Amino acid sequence: MLSDGDGALPSNGGLVTRPNGAAGPSAQHTSQISTPNGHNKAGLGMNGSSNGERRSSTYFGHNREEVTRLLIQALSDLGYQEAAGSVSRDSGYVLESPTVASFRSAVLGGSWAQAEQLLLGASDSETNSRQGNGLVLSSGSDRTTMRCSLRQQKFLELLEQRNTTKALSVLREELTPLYNDTTKLHFLSSLLMCHSFSELKAKTKWDGAHGESRKILLSQLSKCISPSVMLPENRLATLLQQVKQSQINSCLYHTEPLSPSLYSDHSCRRENFPTECAVELGNLDGEVWQVKFSPDGSMLAACGSARDVFVWGKNFNVFSVLGHHGGGVGNVSWSPDSSMIVTCSQDKQSRLWDLQNPEPLQKSQRYGEPAIGCVWINDGRSYVIGTLDINRSLTTYNVHNDEYIDWNKKHRVQDLCGSPDGRWLVAVDDNETVHLYNAITRELIDSIKLESRPTSICISQDSQHLLVNRVDGEAQLINLTTRQPVQTFLGHTGGKYMIRSSLGGANESFVISGSEDGNILIWHKVTGGVVERLQAHRPRCNAVDWKPDDPAMLASCGDDGKVRIWTSKARARPVREDDAYYFVNQES
Repeated sequence: MLSDGDGALPSNGGLVTRPNGAAGPSAQHTSQISTPNGHNKAGLGMNGSSNGERRSSTYFGHNREEVTRLLIQALSDLGYQEAAGSVSRDSGYVLESPTVASFRSAVLGGSWAQAEQLLLGASDSETNSRQGNGLVLSSGSDRTTMRCSLRQQKFLELLEQRNTTKALSVLREELTPLYNDTTKLHFLSSLLMCHSFSELKAKTKWDGAHGESRKILLSQLSKCISPSVMLPENRLATLLQQVKQSQINSCLYHTEPLSPSLYSDHSCRRENFPTECAVELGNLDGEVWQVKFSPDGSMLAACGSARDVFVWGKNFNVFSVLGHHGGGVGNVSWSPDSSMIVTCSQDKQSRLWDLQNPEPLQKSQRYGEPAIGCVWINDGRSYVIGTLDINRSLTTYNVHNDEYIDWNKKHRVQDLCGSPDGRWLVAVDDNETVHLYNAITRELIDSIKLESRPTSICISQDSQHLLVNRVDGEAQLINLTTRQPVQTFLGHTGGKYMIRSSLGGANESFVISGSEDGNILIWHKVTGGVVERLQAHRPRCNAVDWKPDDPAMLASCGDDGKVRIWTSKARARPVREDDAYYFVNQES
């Protein structure tokens, strides 16, 4: 049963509306539309012509109505309401039927009874659209789930108004009969105890009736409505972005950091790709096992069999040397703001450093086996250390005190990484298994068995894909949602030593890896094809990292004790000259 007392339904006379609900131009100059997909032929020429001239039903092979409605929506999104109305009047097409406009207005206006009434009258498919009220649900949509979403918004708004009596009534009489999820019902019940809107907001991540919540709700509901009657939000912009991404995906040497122009086809030249060694840094003694740029690209850190970690700054000047390690250092990890760094050593400890301080800010407990890697939590207040100690393989440390949390996981950690969105933490053991954890709750989500032992892992910037490098000389890109491989990269050689691979370049278009044979391998992420093979180190190239703020620069390191900076041929000489200039002046 629906409750009464809902807000009044705003006017829905406008035939052109914005995706998020802002009313478009007035429809006073056009007749009302009653067909589900927005045709208006009354008083107009055939195929939408306003002057009687017959128009083709297609536009360069595309459906004319679809193109026109996309234009109307885009013009409205851009703020050109009069232009959108003019196109609607001239073409005879409108963005939405009156029923769809009414549903939109009901959701944005908080008229929940009206919104549910329209939803109940909707048809379930295009074939039965004439039997409904003009609102058509997309295939697979669940009407009950949509009603739950409407009633949950209503419940939260009543709590915001401190009308707990009516909110309780909605929970008992409207939400409980529809919900099968008792955990969710218990959570909603707990919200009745909130003493203020700020407490409610904190618990639900919901910004209230006057925030963006109703627009977000409408956006979620619109995905359940057929696009023939309710266009997806910003549809033309989405299509244009897909065109751009398609051109980027087909660009073999993509190095342009800016979004491609729509005026011309996009392509980048090989001469702007990082294929030339511009600078060689030889400060380290022994083998160099890892090299890593800071998140802001301003600094570069390298570590290896020596007990010191070198950090270079502008012009590749040595900015800091981090010592005090009792063994080689296998991993470095920058804080999100680039101000601190964690080093993981074979002396079975990790250390937290402020680069302005020659002494470590914090030391971890001493493990039974070497500390292998580190993942920072997004807020920069804590980090997770992975070790080969099977009894203490994962531990979270607080930056500001000595508190730590043992994850109580009983597997060794060969390498670990975290997703930029803070959702995932992934660890690989020495037994061909990838362990996928919830980074917040520390619960194991899934275990993925591989065909060969993994040596290194990293996650894409969009948090969608996991890159796994394996000892058999194969790298795989795995979809974290489906847990299935989406691309394979071949051509480098593996072995018993850790070889690190990573993602990088403009739009993160490339996969890059070191190799047992000393080469750098660069693959196109989408096609999996080898783009470049660079002779880098002898006998082994251990790691490569792309500069995050410069798609034409990367760093590599190897067993020859060298760190090399690579850039395009056009830029290599200026980089060398800047570097030489700096060091000459330092010596003087």
